[in-house]
Amino acid sequence: MATIFSRIAAGEIPSYKVAEDDRHFAFLDINPVAPGHVLVIPRREESYIFNLTDEETAALHVFARKVARALGAAMPCKRVGMTVIGLEVPHAHIHLIPINEENDMNFAKGKLTLPEAEMQHIAAAIAQEFEKL
Repeated sequence: MATIFSRIAAGEIPSYKVAEDDRHFAFLDINPVAPGHVLVIPRREESYIFNLTDEETAALHVFARKVARALGAAMPCKRVGMTVIGLEVPHAHIHLIPINEENDMNFAKGKLTLPEAEMQHIAAAIAQEFEKL
């Protein structure tokens, strides 16, 4: 059975897509820890990021770097933080989060619920920056 992330990448479940290529998909987290929180996934289902091949790992990180650059250009922040947790969804993924201080990466502080219009605006801004790269 396909993971929720595979179903999102396939367009079966709506998402706020920010970037994609033939092997990867990036979209806004619907319950972000900060506005602009992006999830980057490989299209191939693998439950644990460290089970990806060396080539898949490298390609995922190169794609995530490009998304992070677009995210940093679209959202006011000092840096874009990256983390891999992977406990909630059994599909390898990278979290990219715009940060101004270390606490912006704190997943225990509670997640946000942003209005749909704001999510659409953020996704469009990141996607526009991604296309420039």
